[in-house]
Amino acid sequence: MYKHILVSTDGSKLSLKAVKTATRLARRMNARITALHVIEPYKAPLYDESMSAFRAIISPADYMKSETNRAGKLLGRVKAAAAAEEVECDTLSATHDRPWEAIIDAARSRKCDLIVMASHGRKGLAGLLLGSETHKVLTHTSTPVLVCR
Repeated sequence: MYKHILVSTDGSKLSLKAVKTATRLARRMNARITALHVIEPYKAPLYDESMSAFRAIISPADYMKSETNRAGKLLGRVKAAAAAEEVECDTLSATHDRPWEAIIDAARSRKCDLIVMASHGRKGLAGLLLGSETHKVLTHTSTPVLVCR
């Protein structure tokens, strides 16, 4: 039924569960996977004069180098999981301040017919204030989404 699955990962236990689900599903359906990790752009720390001793410890270039390295490691785990299931896997990292948009854009540009992602299941005030990347993907895409919890 599905031929190309996008799976997003942030390195959390839940997203690793989504990776496992996506790779197993891909094997059963003879599909391929594109794994995505979204890097949030560097945000300079905000401080006033009283905090001058706490200058930014990391530069924007160092931040991107560190996050790109982290993305490579996370995506390497997905490639390993896919290889264990004998599933073809491409990897992709994107820098975006709205991860849900990056997920939808990647699914569209890579012509994925299913998105697999985790939901942390925040409820109440935390869910309202923090929002949910999964919820935003669900409400803004026409691509089917499989949510793992």
